[in-house]
Amino acid sequence: MAKKTSSQQPETPRVSIIPHSISQEMKDSFLDYAMSVITDRALPDVRDGLKPVHRRILYAMYKLGLTPGSRFKKSATVVGEVLGKYHPHGDQAVYDTMVKMIQTFTMRYPLGLGQGNFGSIDGDNAAAMRYTESKMSRIGEDMLSDIEKDTVDFVPNYDGSLREPSVLPAGAPNLLLNGTLGIAVGMATNIPPHNLREVNAAVSHLIDEPEATNEDLMQFIKGPDFPTGGMIFGKDDILHAYTSGRGSILARGHAEVIEEKAGRFQIVITSIPFRVNKSDLIVKIADLVRDKKIEDIKDIRDESTADIKVVIDLKPGSHPQKTLNKLYKLTQLEEKFHLNMVALVDGVPQTLPIKRVLKEFIDHRYVVVKRRTQFDLNKAQAREHILLGLKKALDHIDEIIQLIKKSKDKETAHEALMKTFKFSPIQADAILQMQLQRLAGLERKKIEDELKAIQKLIAELESILKSDKKMYSIVKKELADLAEKYGDDRRTQVYARKQKDISVEDMIPDVEQALVYSEGGYIKRTDPSEYRLQKRGGVGIVDLSTKEEDAVSNFITGSTHSDILFFTDSGKVYQIKMYDLPEGRRATRGKAIVNFLSLTDKENVTSILTMPKAVKGEQLSLFMVTKKGTIKKVDAKAFHDVRRNGIVALKLAQGDEMVAASFVRSGETIMLVTKDGKAIRFAESDVRSMGRIAGGVRGVKLGKDDEVVSLLVVPEDFSKSKVLVIMKNGYGKKTPVSEYAIQGRGGTGVKTAQITSKTGQIVAAQLINPLEEEEVEIIAMSQKSQTIRIDEKEVPKLGRSTQGVRIMRLRAGDSVVSLVRL
Repeated sequence: MAKKTSSQQPETPRVSIIPHSISQEMKDSFLDYAMSVITDRALPDVRDGLKPVHRRILYAMYKLGLTPGSRFKKSATVVGEVLGKYHPHGDQAVYDTMVKMIQTFTMRYPLGLGQGNFGSIDGDNAAAMRYTESKMSRIGEDMLSDIEKDTVDFVPNYDGSLREPSVLPAGAPNLLLNGTLGIAVGMATNIPPHNLREVNAAVSHLIDEPEATNEDLMQFIKGPDFPTGGMIFGKDDILHAYTSGRGSILARGHAEVIEEKAGRFQIVITSIPFRVNKSDLIVKIADLVRDKKIEDIKDIRDESTADIKVVIDLKPGSHPQKTLNKLYKLTQLEEKFHLNMVALVDGVPQTLPIKRVLKEFIDHRYVVVKRRTQFDLNKAQAREHILLGLKKALDHIDEIIQLIKKSKDKETAHEALMKTFKFSPIQADAILQMQLQRLAGLERKKIEDELKAIQKLIAELESILKSDKKMYSIVKKELADLAEKYGDDRRTQVYARKQKDISVEDMIPDVEQALVYSEGGYIKRTDPSEYRLQKRGGVGIVDLSTKEEDAVSNFITGSTHSDILFFTDSGKVYQIKMYDLPEGRRATRGKAIVNFLSLTDKENVTSILTMPKAVKGEQLSLFMVTKKGTIKKVDAKAFHDVRRNGIVALKLAQGDEMVAASFVRSGETIMLVTKDGKAIRFAESDVRSMGRIAGGVRGVKLGKDDEVVSLLVVPEDFSKSKVLVIMKNGYGKKTPVSEYAIQGRGGTGVKTAQITSKTGQIVAAQLINPLEEEEVEIIAMSQKSQTIRIDEKEVPKLGRSTQGVRIMRLRAGDSVVSLVRL
């Protein structure tokens, strides 16, 4: 062999490099990770309804002997057993899972029992695992019933040193009873808990009627049954969710309005939706009160003990139902449960309807019963085999004793028994181990009796295995037994009607409001009671802190829920809810209307109306009049849904403006009042109904410089109706409608007031309805924001040609600009 020289280098080992795309490697690795999360961590098995960690905790408790009848052991013992043998993950994750299996507000039928602090519905954490103790509950023990009888497959644990069950026998359909929540990669599951009695009834029905539909099964399963109680709504929504395997179900906590002796109200919350933190709910309510989003709440107290009880005291004069609606709308006292019934079927995630879930459980129990029966049969047959050998041995006991005595050792005797008497190896072993006491007469009888019992059991087990009907009957009976042991009444109330989503309107009290609008474009709504009743001729009180030279132009009343129509001088109409307008006190200015309506720079609001509620069979029209006397009639339906950016209501002639509008019913008459003291009355049928953008027809023939100031609607029964007019300098009067004869549309009309320099021109007119005569009040407002509220009886009834009396005493330079009837 040649000697190696110093110039020779050691041979470099060959390295095999396989080129691989990094993007492909990322895809493959991520897919492996995703599948691991899906199948081994996040999603439950449809058969036992458990994720691997839940299954391992129960199995570890079973191996530790922590049955319901045993003593509690430290939770750390269980966690250590799970980590060391079955679940190579974090200890805190395992402990948190075990805590949830014990919490009565998390699981409808808890699988574990605990001793110590296991947290609360307020979100308090459980004590450390070294302080708490745990064991299986009775229903948790039933999840492992017959696991020692080869009912399920076992697989190697994570290091191959032990074997663990791939699924539990699951005497109860845990997937539905306790539900589950899991977020995997690209998918999630959210299954609510259910009532055991209802599920038992549905399983029994499906076994008896395999062709039953999802709708049929929903006759038994009414919907989720949460451990925290509450209410769910919408039969159709529930049915859709359970039929498709996914959908939303509206859930509410139970809250009741209670009136106290002093006449004040409380809202008492006695249940909350599932998985809602009670403490967070109370904090949220407090935040809403602080932010003035809910203003009627005076105090909140948590008086909960074993049961939930949150008491909310309301302020005097509050609206309890509206406050409760706000709580539903703005807090988790109402929320939707998003059902997503995803589970592993043969290791593959699938979205399952209710029938499929029940069918998979029934199939699983069928396999468990079959394997258990086969196990019991094999055991019985093995025992029968031994008993047959013992009986045969007793029949030849003298010969067998002699044979054994002559044998030099056990092995020789064993072979001799097999050869001479044709015993099997197992029978020969049993004979050699037989005690002498078996030779007694009673002991012999016991063997014969046991043999008969075993043979009877074998026949019964064989008949079960040969009959699917008997197998399914056993499945039904065992689940019925569980329902008898653990079943209870439904906690969550189910309402068939669909609860509509709470709108903003539902949260606002429906009360009377006064709306004030100024010529400068400022608007507000306020309580009409702020304008106290006064005597005729008074100075009035100041309203609306207007800017200099700004004056009030419109003053109407209506409900907070009313639709308000704004008509502009350009012939357009806008619509908004009363509650959308700013609320203020009597002396506040309000806010600019341009913050609420899309008005152009050249548009001014000239008339404001409250949309009346539609009455079935009623023919309702909207009449509009311009300052030049043009009138137009349009079907009121055209204004039921007006856009906020407005629509055209009236096509105007050059230089004309819309000044008034009113809703009119069939059979009523129209009266137009002008500023120079003229009035004309004609039938509403004299004006034909027109399209929304038409121009209208002549309503009154005006004198030079005269203008229309008011449009009045006179009812069919006008025998006691009166026309109340108010003039620029504060004078006014009432005149019976009977003094105004019906004329043809388009005439000059008749005198309605004597206009002088003392009275000034007519500013506005109102009709006093005789049906309301005993309660009618009027409010007059001046240019400088003085108002007076008086009973209409204070205004004298005078003829058409009179000038009236002083209604309001004005300061120098002031004048009346509006009149409203309450």
